[in-house]
Parts: sequence; structure tokens; C-alpha cells
Amino acid sequence: MGSKKRGSMLMEEEVADEDVELNEHDRKMASKKKIKKEKKSDAKVEDDTDAPHIPTSNSIKPMERKKKRKALDKERHRIALMDKEKEPSQEASQVSLVSIVSSEPSSDLPVFHISVFNNLASADASIREGAVETLVMELQEVQKAYEKVGNNEAVQSGLQLEAEKDDGLDNCAPSVRYAVRRLIRGVSSSRQCARQGFALGLTVLVGAIPNIRVNSLLKLIVDSLEVTSSMKGQEARDCLLGRLFAYGALARSGRLIEEWVSDKNTPYIREFTSLLISLASKKRYLQEPAVSVLLNLIEMLPNEAVMGHILEAPGLKECFEGATDTGNPDALLLALKMRKKISIDNLIFSKLLPYPFSASKLFAADHLSFLTNLLKESTFCQPRVHGVWPVLVNMLLPEIVSEDGNSSLTSSSIKKHKKSRKSGSSDENVETNLKCFCEVVLEGSLLSSSHDRKHLAFDVVLLMLPRLPASCVPIVLSHKFVQGLMDILSTKDSWLYKVAEHFLKELSDWVRADNNDDRRVLVIFVLQKHSNGRFDSVTRTKTVKDLMAHFVTESGCLLFIKELTRMFLDEGHESDEPSDQSQTTDDNSEMGSIDDKDSAGMTANSDLLKSWVVESLPSILKYVKLDPEAKFRVQKEVMKFLAVQGLFSASLGTEVTSFELQEKFEWPKAAISTGLCRMCIEQLQLLLSSTQKGGTLVGIENDLGCYFMRFLGTLCNIPSVSLVRSLSNEDEKAFKNLQAMESRLSREVRNCGPSTDDANKLHALRYLLIQLLLQLLLRPGEFSEAASELIICCQKAFAVHDLLDSSGEDETETDGLPDLMDVLVDTLLSLLPQSSAPMRSAVEQVYRYFCNDVTEDGLLRMLRVIKKDLKPARHKDADSEDYDDDDDLLGIEETEDSDEVEIAESGESGDEQTDDSEAVVTVTAAVEVPEVSDDSDEGMDDDAMFRMDSYLARIFQERKNQAGGDTTHSQLVLFKLRVLSLLEIFLHENPGVPQVLTVYSYLAQALVNPNTTEGNEQLGERIWVILKKKIFNAKEYPRGEGVELSTLESSLEKSLRLASRPFKKKKSAANLSKKQSSLWNRYKMINRLAQESTYWILKVIDGRKFSEPELHRIFEIFQDAISAYFDSKKSQLKSEFLKEIFKRRPWLGYHLFGFLLRRCSETKSEFRRLEALELLLEIMKSLLSGSDLAASETILKSHLAEFCRLIKELVMHMPEKQSRRADVRKFCNKVFQIVSTHNMAKLFLKTLEPDAHAACESQLGEPFLALKKVGR
Repeated sequence: MGSKKRGSMLMEEEVADEDVELNEHDRKMASKKKIKKEKKSDAKVEDDTDAPHIPTSNSIKPMERKKKRKALDKERHRIALMDKEKEPSQEASQVSLVSIVSSEPSSDLPVFHISVFNNLASADASIREGAVETLVMELQEVQKAYEKVGNNEAVQSGLQLEAEKDDGLDNCAPSVRYAVRRLIRGVSSSRQCARQGFALGLTVLVGAIPNIRVNSLLKLIVDSLEVTSSMKGQEARDCLLGRLFAYGALARSGRLIEEWVSDKNTPYIREFTSLLISLASKKRYLQEPAVSVLLNLIEMLPNEAVMGHILEAPGLKECFEGATDTGNPDALLLALKMRKKISIDNLIFSKLLPYPFSASKLFAADHLSFLTNLLKESTFCQPRVHGVWPVLVNMLLPEIVSEDGNSSLTSSSIKKHKKSRKSGSSDENVETNLKCFCEVVLEGSLLSSSHDRKHLAFDVVLLMLPRLPASCVPIVLSHKFVQGLMDILSTKDSWLYKVAEHFLKELSDWVRADNNDDRRVLVIFVLQKHSNGRFDSVTRTKTVKDLMAHFVTESGCLLFIKELTRMFLDEGHESDEPSDQSQTTDDNSEMGSIDDKDSAGMTANSDLLKSWVVESLPSILKYVKLDPEAKFRVQKEVMKFLAVQGLFSASLGTEVTSFELQEKFEWPKAAISTGLCRMCIEQLQLLLSSTQKGGTLVGIENDLGCYFMRFLGTLCNIPSVSLVRSLSNEDEKAFKNLQAMESRLSREVRNCGPSTDDANKLHALRYLLIQLLLQLLLRPGEFSEAASELIICCQKAFAVHDLLDSSGEDETETDGLPDLMDVLVDTLLSLLPQSSAPMRSAVEQVYRYFCNDVTEDGLLRMLRVIKKDLKPARHKDADSEDYDDDDDLLGIEETEDSDEVEIAESGESGDEQTDDSEAVVTVTAAVEVPEVSDDSDEGMDDDAMFRMDSYLARIFQERKNQAGGDTTHSQLVLFKLRVLSLLEIFLHENPGVPQVLTVYSYLAQALVNPNTTEGNEQLGERIWVILKKKIFNAKEYPRGEGVELSTLESSLEKSLRLASRPFKKKKSAANLSKKQSSLWNRYKMINRLAQESTYWILKVIDGRKFSEPELHRIFEIFQDAISAYFDSKKSQLKSEFLKEIFKRRPWLGYHLFGFLLRRCSETKSEFRRLEALELLLEIMKSLLSGSDLAASETILKSHLAEFCRLIKELVMHMPEKQSRRADVRKFCNKVFQIVSTHNMAKLFLKTLEPDAHAACESQLGEPFLALKKVGR
């Protein structure tokens, strides 16, 4: 309502002005008859269009004036639209009721077009600027003409736009006076960009025409935009904002400066300042822009004018004195800006600024506490940051020379933060001021208050970042600040979540801006220190991880390592802030023999932070890309930290100096927990393992493993340093022997050079020895025997007998190499069950370089692990005698016990159920896994069997240490998976050796055996992947004399049996359960295994180039399988499978061609016969496409009688189903076509029996008649 009322008042004033203009216009036109008649005619037209006659403003009532004004506006709008359609180029001024008419002969006088005001409210800035330029240019011309001709009545009559008013603009042309008043009224309009456009026009116009006096303008602004008691809401707001824009236009026009230059005692600057301060006090939203206008004026005025006029303005002192009570941050901003401008202390600022002024006093804790109420109220302008904050930040962090980006920060500077910096005064201390500011303002005032003020705290810190020295990062990102940030980010529904997320992004961008390692290290340092190493996990972000991933220099990595080491050793942070957690992280430790006193007194927060340090040190090497030498130096620092903290402890104090290494080593004052020691050892193992994988063997000098062993030996020789745990006699002896053997192997590497096979073997063995040494410390009492066996292997492999203590027994072996490899394989297998991932990686590396020499016995030991089953083997039923003992190759047994998989039968149940979808099928899940009686176990002696059981004994022993009923089974599965990795390495390194057949048979048996893989899909999938990628799809396959045909024949027979095995369906089951569905998927996988096995075995047979008599058994196997396919409904041998076999191995189809023809004629199953037709067509296709056509014709002629017999059988017993009839016709037509092509039609018709002729004519029709014509 306020806006409507205000708008109605403005429009009434315009209507009144228009009334006066029309009356004056009628008076001036009275002496011109022609023009008078035209005006009367126009008036008549207006009367005819129901436009009301507009009398003077004093003759009608306000309500009537309002109604008539609306009617006039409506008519004016209608006429404007009509004229715009007729004459688009006609200007708007020609349709307005008020126009400028020049009736005098002096038509060269300048004219002001008031239509230019319409463009001042445009949203396009360029249009507004063009309109202002036009307006000022025209008014300047009008004013010049006015001053040139003087106060002439004719000129006045030509330039008068409205009734004369007492506005103080006596020396201005009427058009200028009108424009000034209209511009002042326009700045109060909220239409589009009217305030911006009219304010710009007023600024330029006042600055361009000096006849507009400042005092008159100030009075006119107050009078025109006065807020009365009747105004409310938007109407009063528009007037206040209009005055603000008008004052801003006057300040920017430069007229006040000109007034002061012309008269140093001018009262207008004081009056202007007083008016502006008075306006700011009316509404909160006017304070900031009013102060901004005043500051713009202060920047343009000289210091003398500011001190003599601005500071003396009425109301300014009161504004400063009441700022803290009312919470006026703009007063503080004004005081700071004015103090900076004049650079002189003044008592007027004493309520806000210290007297005498200095930055140290301003940022003192007591003074900041006095200003906190004022600063908290600056949130009213959010999301924009109040202007007082950038001023405070600039004073708090003056411009300084940027720090060196090459990680020049030292740990002492981070810890104590006492690095002094130059600023405007030598007495100022940036870090002290910053600390007071953060503690009092950010933490004590903003972060502990409302959401808006927390938001402001983040914004203020973002303002600090561009100027913030790296050493001051811990001051700003304090414990309370980081905790507040984490609290917000931990809940996505938080009101400030987006704000905190934006802050974190800006902080990360600031760290990455100049690739400053000091910033990066310190930001990571404070985020993790104040979150106990859990910043990413609590906030659900990757901030710390991403920051750590962008180290690019060696100096940055070393600085990061140094700071993490200091964080690990520093105990002071534990008492900095209270913690609500009390339990340690040592509860889940598996060390077992370490006293509980190691974890006494350690809080969970401390262990969490230290554990993050231990995990982060090696991880930095995952991302940084350095040259080998620089990377080696970084690895050494990480290794030394992990070794010192995880392996050793100091008996005297917490510091030890090694004169040999010229380094000082430190430990925390309180002994670290057992879990942290274990974590250090595990990370050390991972570091050495990654070094072994990622590096190439270029020399022992830059080998981390060699450096670690020398480092270990040096520390062990220091009297005041001891291992963190005491070892038993056996472990201690193994520990020393491993050290000695690694030293000997290192010398062997130097002697043989880095590029030989022996060097690779030595390198792999050295790292296995190192990993085993660390494993001794992780699991004491478990690996001493394996360590002794591995040392023996090293002695035999490289003839090292002079290093270790001899047992006095001469253990010379006649079969050195085979015995050595068997022992080595046994040792490697014994290390797998309970070893860590780096240990297993070292085992795999050793096996990779020695697998070419693995014996058959060693390979069988590994395969028996895969074959081993936790469940007892099932015995065959007495009446299950269908298959012989060779079925054990794939572990298949025909039985009818409760383990068979049963699902409901689907399909029809009539007498003609003969195709696959209708047959009742059966597959067995019974598997016999022979133990002692298995053929593959015959070569194992008692010692070998004992070693085999010892591997499993380790797994069963694990069950005693862990809870859970399925622990033994899961441990066996893990052991099998680890052995599979070794087998995969063997197949990769030896793709074409005959032993691949042995590996295939054992893996196939393990995959088929449900007791081996059922219940663990990962194991089954792993076996299947190895079979597929490393055997079936490998480029190389077994060749040579070592591949025995009898083995291939047996494997082929079992594969075909497996491919024809059914999946039993039980009619009583209606739906598939989850378990049955899983078994169905398993059946499909096994069926695919059988098919792929058949293809691969035939490829191996084909590669040996056996003669036809040698392949006699192969043909018999296929004939038996095809016979079972035709005779038994239970056979699930797929015709597509056989078709693919004949397509890949055509020679097999040629030999089985006649057999297939006979079986097709003799079979009683219509469905099987029709399926076999496809097989015959495939064989005929390969026959006719061969290069030897004569041989192909010979084969066809030799089987012509079988063809005739089959065709007779087909046409005499034509199928009833239309689709099957079409298959028969297709086959017969193909045969007729082949016979005709090879000129055998006459012989074919002669061989075909007479009764078959009649049947062919009736069933086949035209194709057979065409054949008879050809055969005549």
C-alpha cells in the first residue's frame, strides 16, 4: 500500500504539472488562430474519445484527479500503441501530451527531448549511459542558449516545461530545472534500473552545469524526497533510498570539492556530512551505503578538508560514541578509513580506536573484546562480507615478501611460531596480533554464536588466506576452528554444510595455488592434529588425501616426513584440548607377548593420531614422482622412522646418537603401544615390498633392503638400544642367521652383476629373508623353522657354507638340484598360511625366478593343496558300478544319494518327450577326493606327506586363536587362493611344458568337486579364470614327446562325459530356491568347463600330429559319446557343441561321417535324428569347401548307400510338426544339390530303393523330380 500511495502522489504531481502545461500552452496559442483551431479540433477529438477534460489542479478533488489520471493514462497508452503500429519510426515525444513546440521563426534554438528519461530506467547499462549522454548534451545546449539570449519571454515560452517553482535554480533554464527535479524524483523509483540510471544522470548533469547550486540541490533533495508520517513500508523505503542515491550522485559529481576549492569555509560539506549521517541513522540497511558514500567523498577530499569539515560535521562524534552500544560496524569502518586518511590521532575516534593509535593496541585482547559486539552485528549484509573485515585483515596481515616456496620452513618455526616479520611499525608483531584476533574474535565471538556468525568466521578466514604466511596457518586453523568445521561437515543436513564445503575447497585451492610445500604441510598438520588423524573419515571427504597426493618435490616430501615425525614424538598436543575418549587402540593387538604396560597411560586420541602418522609416511611415495636417487633418499627417511619406532627402544632416555650414522634418533617419552609397534613393522614390510616391485635392479648401493639391513645391524650394535621385544633362543638364532645370510647374498649380487638371472634370484631371496626377519618380530615362535629351511636352501643354491654355524652333520645330497627345489617349494608353502601380504609377495617373487626348475613332485605338492577337502571323502555305493576308477580325474561319480541337486521339471510330459527341453536330466554333486589311494600320491614318501599335513596343521592351529565356527574352512580357502597365485605364475612362465596337463587335471577336479569350491564363489571363479586365461586361451600349449596320448585320451573321455551329464530335475519342486539357483549356475559353469576342455585337448592332440592308427581310440571315444547321445534320453550332449568340434577339427568329422549317417538311420528318437542332420550338413560343408575335391567325391560315393538309407527313413517317417518337416526338406534338398553338382544323380537314384522313390515324390515334390530329370 505504501508503494501505491507514494506512486499516486508522484503521478498526481505529474498530472498537476501537465495541467499547468496545457493551460500555459492554450494561453500561448491564443494569438495564432490556425493553431488555435487545430488545438480545438484536437480537444474535440479528445472529447470524442471520452478523454476527460483536465482542469487545473486546484479545481478538482484528489479522488477525482486520481480517476481522471487513470483514464488519461489508459487513453495515452492506447493512442501510443495505435501510432506505433502506423508509424514505427515516430518518436515517443510526438505522442506525449506535453511537447515542445517552436512557433517562432527562430527554429535554430536547441530543443530538449524529455523522452530521453524513458531510457534511464533500462536494464541495459549501455542504453542508460547513452541516454545520460544525450540528456546532458541537450541540456548543456539549452543552458547555453538560455544564458545567451537572457530571460526573454519568447525563449521562455518556447522552453517552459512546467509551472515555475521556488526551487532555488533561478540561473538555470526551465528545461534544466525540470530535469533536475525529475532526476531527483526518479532516483526514488523502484522500476527496473531507474535508481541507477537517474542517479547517473544527476551525477553527470550536476557536474556539467555549474549553475546548479549545491545548497539549492541539497534543499531540493530534502523537499522532494521527504518522508512524512503518512508514508509506510515500501513508499518510505523508496524515499530513503532515493535520498541516498541523490547524495551519492552529488558526492561523485565533484561539486563539493569545487565548493571547497573556491571557498575553504564553505558550509556545504559539513551540511552534506550531517545529512548523510542523519540518513544513515534512520534505518540499518542505510548505514553501510551511507558510509560508503561518505568514504568516497573523503577519498576525493584533501586531508585539510577532511579535518576541517568532515570531522567537525554535526552528528559524527555522536555516531562514533554510540557505535559499540548500537552495534554499528560501519562507524568502525569509517573511523579506520578516516584515521588512515589523515594519519593523525584524534579524540573523536577514541571510543572506537585506541589513543594513541597502533595496530598492536587495536588488536590487543582487551580492545578486541570491546569491539566484539560491534563486529558481530556485521552479519546483517550476508552473504556479502561487510567492508570492515577487509580493512581489519589488511591491517592484521600487512603486505610482506612472500615466503620461499621451496619448503624453507623449519620444524622449530612451526612449533613455536616466533618468526618476526616487518610491517608498518617495528613494534608490531604479526603473529601476536593474529593470535589475539583469532582467539577473541573468531573463536570467542563468532564461532561460539549463531549460524550466521559461524558463516562470517569462515568468510573472514578466506579473506586472510591470500595474505596469510605459512607459519601462521596453525594460529588461524586452531583446534576450535577445525572442530567446528568437522562438526558441520559431518552432517550433510547441516545449514552451514555448503558453506563449510566451499571453505574447504577454497583452502585446498589456496594450498595448491603456488605449489607451496610449507602451506601444504602445515594445513595437513593442523587438520590431522586437531582431528586426531580422522579429518577425512569424520567429514567424509578426501581433503587430506588429495593434499598429500600433490607433493612434487623432494624437499616437500622431506619436510612432510620431518613434521610427521615431530607430531609422532610430540606429547604436548594431548593436553591442549580435552578429549571425550578414554580407551586405547591397543585392545585389538595381536602381539600377545608384549606386556600391557606398553599401552598404559596412552589415550585413544594419541594412538589414533600416531597410527595416522605411521600409515601416512609410506603413502606419500604412492603419488610423488621423483628421479630414482631422490626417491631413494625419501624412502630412507621413511624407513628409518618406521624401523626406529617399530623395532627398537632406548633403555636410557628418549634420545640416542649414532656416531657411525651421524644421526640422532628419538622416541616418545611414553612408550608407544604394542599395536603401533606392529603397525610400524607392517608398514615397513609394505615399504620394502613396494620398493622390490616398483624398482629395477640397478645396483646394491641404492637398494633399500640392503640399506635397511645395514641400518638394522648398526642400531643392534648400540648398547643403549634394544629390540622392542625379547626373542626366544630359536628366534634370536634365526634372526642373526637371517642377517648373516642376507649380507652374504648382497656380496654375491655385487660379484655377479645386476643383469644376470642369478642376480634376480639373489635379489628375490634377499628380500624374502628381510621379510621373514620382520615376520619373526611380528609373530614370534612361528617362523624360526621356516627361516632355518630357507637359509639351507640359500646355502645349497649358491654354495654358501662358511657363514653360519654348522651342525656338525654332513648333509651332502646326491640329487642336489631336485632335492633343493623340493625343499624350497615346501618352505615357500609353509610361509603362505599366516604370512602378511608383503611376505606373500616376496614368496611369489622367489617362486617366479625358480619355477622353471620346479620338479614334478614339487608341483604335485602344490596341486594337492588345491585338491584338499575339509569334508571327508564319500565312498562309492556298492551298486554304483557304471564307471571305472578313471572317473577320479575330474572327481565325478554316478550316485543317487541325498546330495543330488533337484529342481522341478518344466515342459510337456507326453510320450514324445525327446528333446532337451522335455528330458528328465540328472547331474551329480557327489565327488570323491581320494587321499592315499590317489595315483598322484604314490610318489610321496612319509616325510613328504608329513610336510603336506604340516601346511594344513598351521591352518587348523589358527582356529584356536580366532572365534567363529567357519574359521578353519575360511583359512583353508585363503591358503588355496595363495597357492593358486603360485600356480598362475608357473603357468605364465612355463606355458608349453607337459606339466600343464597335470595342472589342468587337478584344477578341473577342484572346480568340479563341490566340497572344494562350494560355499566360496571366489575360489571357484579364481580357478576358472586360471583355467581359461592361462590354459585354454593361452597362445602356447603342451607339445613334444612329453605329452602322452593315453593321458589325452583319458582326459578327453572324461570331458565328454562331463559335457553330457544332466542336471536332475525333480517334479515335486515348483520353484527354484536361492541355493538351487546357485547350483544351476554351477552346473552351467561345469558344462562350459567340459566344452572348453574338449576344445583344448583336441588342439593339443592336433598339435602332436598323430597318425590315423594312433587316433583310433580318439574316434572310439567320440563314437561312444555319439551313441549315448542317440540312445539315451539322459545324455545332455549339445548338438551345437559337436558342431563346433567338427568345425574346428574337420578331420574328426570326416572319420565320423559314415558313423553319423548310420546312427541317424537307426535311431528311434526323432528329435535326435533331426539334430544330427545339422551335424551332417556341417561335415558336408567342410568336405566340399576343401582343396582336394577328388577325395571329397570319393568320401561321398563311399557313403552313398548310407545317404539313401537315411533319406528313405526320413521321407517314410516324416515328422508331424511343420518346423521339423522343414528341417527334413532342407537336408534332402541339400543332398540332392550335392549329388547333382558332382554328377552322381544317376547312381544315387539307382541306389535309392523303389518304395523310397514314391515317398520322395510325395513328400519332397519338385526337388526330387528335378533330380530324376538330371539322372536320366
